[in-house]
Amino acid sequence: MSAGQPLKTSILHHGPEDASGYDPTAGGRATPPRVWAHHVLQRPAQACLIDSSGRCMTWSELETASRTVAGRFAALRLQPGDRILISAQASFDLAVAHVASLRLGLVVVPTNVAYRAGEIAHVVSDARPRAAIVDDEQRADFISRADASVLLMNPAVDVAETTDPELDLVSSDAPALIGYTSGTTGRPKGAVLTHANLLASLEALRVAWRWSPADRLVLALPLFHMHGLGVGFHGTLHAGGSAVLLPQFEPQVIFDAIKVHQATLFFGVPTMYHRLVADLRVSELEALRLCVSGSAALPAELHKKFEAITGQRIVERYGMTETAMLVSNPVEAERRPGTVGVPLPGVEVRLQGQPAEIEVRGPNVFSGYWERPEANQDAFTEDHWFRTGDLGEIDEAGYLRIVGRAKELIISGGYNVYPREVEDALCLHPEISEAAVVGASSSEWGEQVEAYLVCSRKIEVQETKAFLSEHLASYKSPRALYWVEALPRNALGKVQKHRLREGQVWPDHTD
Repeated sequence: MSAGQPLKTSILHHGPEDASGYDPTAGGRATPPRVWAHHVLQRPAQACLIDSSGRCMTWSELETASRTVAGRFAALRLQPGDRILISAQASFDLAVAHVASLRLGLVVVPTNVAYRAGEIAHVVSDARPRAAIVDDEQRADFISRADASVLLMNPAVDVAETTDPELDLVSSDAPALIGYTSGTTGRPKGAVLTHANLLASLEALRVAWRWSPADRLVLALPLFHMHGLGVGFHGTLHAGGSAVLLPQFEPQVIFDAIKVHQATLFFGVPTMYHRLVADLRVSELEALRLCVSGSAALPAELHKKFEAITGQRIVERYGMTETAMLVSNPVEAERRPGTVGVPLPGVEVRLQGQPAEIEVRGPNVFSGYWERPEANQDAFTEDHWFRTGDLGEIDEAGYLRIVGRAKELIISGGYNVYPREVEDALCLHPEISEAAVVGASSSEWGEQVEAYLVCSRKIEVQETKAFLSEHLASYKSPRALYWVEALPRNALGKVQKHRLREGQVWPDHTD
């Protein structure tokens, strides 16, 4: 298929009779919380959430608990449109607080639990949340130092006062999430996703993946990330199914959860699949209906090895914070290793330029970044397609393959890392005068962060990790260092990072 020619599927439509309750004719009234309310009426006694200890929460219990917490928010004078920062490990309390926030019309700002003071300060100063839910004293202190007026609460929202507010009233075009996403320069930008954006993606996934109330997902992904929150958690509630919420990924816990709870689905990042396939119990995954991988490229060899052992052909898909999910390998047709599949219902994809950049449009695509008009001008074409910054190609069967990035974003273990931030932090070290950060292919991490340093002595990886721990989340720290006398630059003084990947022989050290 030639560059510029749109690749699309049929428009968003209802699936089978076990539909989510989403009514595409509802216009401005359709929102995720209204779909969840449908499930409360249809299956009040059915479990929708299970925690790591095996406790179950039914749909009726989720409705009651979220109504109570929403009442506490309202008593604190939080109103629709107010931002609420949420940064905590997966738990029943976190799930209830998140659902309560959306039901009241608050705008959730999911924030990585690994963020340090500077990273937290940026999100707080940019989004200006009125409240924050955190499960860690140090993170709470970071928030208070950034803005002492932010109301701090633990995930249980233990406040005495409560009211009985009206819920589930916000319109579909009201903002639901502000997800902070990495770029190649500057600080992270907040992508504003409306209830309609989320709903369009969720319904497309329900239809494409045949997601039904009978499905049970083992969810070990964090709930501050689009994969775990926007796909795993929201998707479960939209389909009327259930999820086993695990606070962290441990292979033995995954295998046990699948067996004990008779799970049908598992979603993970390539790093997780790398570790699962190395475990002696990996064949137990053959009991699942569907395994899905995303957030980073899944090596084709890992895909084939996983299938050979488990019989499972992993469904690889593609999405972004700004768009939720865009493309997926099909469930009932060929799943091609090394590709991310075909556009989801309602999504259009085209390739523009040379090399070909992936551009997309659809009801799931956000309309802009939070208070960043200049960034919005760059993000969209004149005919309103979103520029993803990823480079791609479409094969003879219409499957999309991601071949690189026009932007320098690094995705390591499913998390976004942008080089400028790491470079700036490295140069705070008194013995590092210059730094250039790039991503390198990794069978375990998808990509790993590597740094080329101009420094007064040879600095070891462990030293940089210790130094950066005061400034950045651990996943952003370089896993390999290269010591250089000077960084390659062009006539204008810009670092030529492609030359750093050409294999010049420099002293190096890796962990």
